[in-house]
Amino acid sequence: MENRRFILIALLGVVLFFLYQAWQKDYGNHQPSPVADQSAPTTPDAVEAPSAATAAATEAGDEPAPAAPAQRIRVETDVYIAEISTLGGELRRLELRQYPADKNKPEPMSLLDDRNGRLFVLQSGLAGSEKALVTDKTPFSSAQAAYQLAEGQDTLEVTLSYQGADGLQAEKIYRFHRDSYQIELSQTIRNGSGAELTVSPYARLVRNEFKPDGEPKFAHTFTGVGFYQQSEPGSDSYKFKKTALDKLASDGFDTQQTGGWITMLQHYFVAAIVPPADETLRYSARPREAGGYRAQVVGASVAVPAGAEHRFDTKLYVGPKLQDRVDDVAPGFELTLDYGILKAIARPMFWVLKLFHTWTGNWGVAIILLTIVVKLALYKLSEAQYRSMAKMKVFGPKIQDIRERYADDRERLQKAMMDLYKKEGFNPLAGCWPILVQFPIFIALYWVLLESVELRQAPFMLWLQDLSAPDPFYVLPVLYGITMFIQQKMSGNTAMDPTQQRVMQIMPIGLTAFFAFFQSGLVLYWVVNGLISIAQQWVITRRLAGEGLKR
Repeated sequence: MENRRFILIALLGVVLFFLYQAWQKDYGNHQPSPVADQSAPTTPDAVEAPSAATAAATEAGDEPAPAAPAQRIRVETDVYIAEISTLGGELRRLELRQYPADKNKPEPMSLLDDRNGRLFVLQSGLAGSEKALVTDKTPFSSAQAAYQLAEGQDTLEVTLSYQGADGLQAEKIYRFHRDSYQIELSQTIRNGSGAELTVSPYARLVRNEFKPDGEPKFAHTFTGVGFYQQSEPGSDSYKFKKTALDKLASDGFDTQQTGGWITMLQHYFVAAIVPPADETLRYSARPREAGGYRAQVVGASVAVPAGAEHRFDTKLYVGPKLQDRVDDVAPGFELTLDYGILKAIARPMFWVLKLFHTWTGNWGVAIILLTIVVKLALYKLSEAQYRSMAKMKVFGPKIQDIRERYADDRERLQKAMMDLYKKEGFNPLAGCWPILVQFPIFIALYWVLLESVELRQAPFMLWLQDLSAPDPFYVLPVLYGITMFIQQKMSGNTAMDPTQQRVMQIMPIGLTAFFAFFQSGLVLYWVVNGLISIAQQWVITRRLAGEGLKR
């Protein structure tokens, strides 16, 4: 009976956990960064960007660029289909060839997009000390209208050029790589103006709010800005700060620091700007006057003498949050995988899942194998659980007698119960440990299935063609309810009052409805866990019967 109470508490904990997660997404952890922080130090190799250059970068292109004069340059690689506008050299559209927008549609999803009311683009340029020199309105030209990564070619460069009337020349190069979601952006300025220029590079992500393609139903996921922020000015430690788009009006930031990176996140995918790590940079994120939101980096300013040129390099990552690649993007980039406080369990769990998937080629089978491993690891705890349940049933009449005898004296009731446990040599809480251990596993697996793009739209078998989505026919939730009902019948209801009995009878129905909205991969785990538990309980109780603890 004590074990059943603990089950009720654990299940309540699950519900409270998801309520807490929903509250956190809407109201929690939105502390604004300091605005216009001037305390960050300047590194020897990078001069602080003047405020005028920062203002020029901020103001440049905050109005939507006119579409008429622009041409689109089409770029195809093995992982991308991209469109770059000649107006400003903006990366306006980027399709991920290996990720369908919908399970039932062959079209690739567009991570960056500017169609059908959507806006999610990458802008870049060069800001001078007094005005913006290259903006999203600068007319570039390209030698080709289309580029394609050829067979046997590992790198593809797309070059755009600008010739100004004042002698200023600029060149922008996008460098794509085979089997990579990292893009290198180079911006070069040639100063033919006859006077020295102070130049700062900038890059920004601009988007409005829209629902991405292929999002799982009934799952509230994060869309917003991620910032790898220095813990303190001059510190070598960093923290990852997330701000939802709809919180940028109140929690937007404008701060200066050495290193770091900034992103816009949407569930399985991320678009990130990763500037040089040894420069002093200014990061900002806030709503745009023209509508939507922007996340921006302004680099350190550099003096470019007359007749000289200078190149600014920035790294981009635009694609899925692949667990075997995030560590290679930038320090701390693995934090874009939102596993919450249980990341220490979730990442190793995914590693085991991926190992099983490598062997079997099926994520559903991998989940089943993971369940078996967990149950084997907890076998001794399960045995202690069933032994405790068996003893609770044997001594049920004595426990009930004590409860009735000391119904009005709680202190004497507790003492009498402890005396009974001590005399008979068993601990009623011993049966709680398997549930206690599995609780963080359950939560960690929830985040793995929700956050891992590798499991996005992953099929299992028959009607289960997307383990990251709920079971469309509710078969798994019903099976889970049946396994729980069988386990209850095998456990018996000795020493339970009528109210407790009704709660236990309703629980399988309630959890069936509860799990109907969970990812089918997670419910698969619990169905297999229930089936194995039934088999374990049958074997262990038969062994206990031989020891004289008949049920």
